[in-house]
Amino acid sequence: FLIVAQTLSFAQACERLHLSQPALSLSIKALEANLGGALFSRTTRTVQLTPEGEALLPLARRLMADWDNARDELRQRFSLELGRVTIAAMPSFAGNILPGILKNFRARHPNIGVTIQDVINEEVLDLLQIGKVELGIAFEPPAASRLQFTPLYRDRFVAVVPMDSPLADAREVAWGQLLRYPFIALQRPSAVRHMLEEALAASSQSLPVEFESHQLSTVGRMVASGLGVSAVPSLCIGQMKELGAVCLPLCEPVIERSVGIFQQSDRELSVAGRALLNTLLSSPIDIPSV
Repeated sequence: FLIVAQTLSFAQACERLHLSQPALSLSIKALEANLGGALFSRTTRTVQLTPEGEALLPLARRLMADWDNARDELRQRFSLELGRVTIAAMPSFAGNILPGILKNFRARHPNIGVTIQDVINEEVLDLLQIGKVELGIAFEPPAASRLQFTPLYRDRFVAVVPMDSPLADAREVAWGQLLRYPFIALQRPSAVRHMLEEALAASSQSLPVEFESHQLSTVGRMVASGLGVSAVPSLCIGQMKELGAVCLPLCEPVIERSVGIFQQSDRELSVAGRALLNTLLSSPIDIPSV
């Protein structure tokens, strides 16, 4: 339609479009039938736009411009020259491990933006299930999940004690020793709190919780100030040390759980999402040692 409207000649339009005249005529007739009336008035010598054709012309130009822009944007997205991916991660991973991985991702794909939702373990899974994020990083659920899980590493819980604690110089601490002191825990429904309570209950032990907080950083500061002791995933060791606390291996029982990547099993990732997934899977996970 646009080429015929520009040339006002079916013969010239056929040359530019590399179409036969019957094929072009059929295309125009099909468009006119679809819209409900004639767009061109044709004689053996002239082709003119009807008033309706005149009205369609600027709309058609705008539609073509929009399509060209959409095509350019999608090509950029498919070639990773444009795009954004949203990921949810539990705060302990988001604050301690994810920044290094995102640095690698940024070096590979500088034009891809990343939005991070640092939320508690349960909210990671909730955001995935309602489609608010493409990828999630959290502890492996104890029960079967409809989400696809790919393990990254296995995290072991460590003890966190004040620097002046009698336990601070020990090579290893048993839970029975740690639980003699006031315990500082994450508030429910924290997955970390649930895992600790569940594992200790199996060995007939319980947490003597005296202080609670929503944030691991607050837990670390409270321990460092001498208010009590705690236990955190190994990936928080660096953060606890920066806050002034001491981390020690925990035993009797050893409590550990896989940390990995969640995604919806029945939903295709975007090109940007697949690129971030590949970076997560190929990046070494550097867990500080106690």
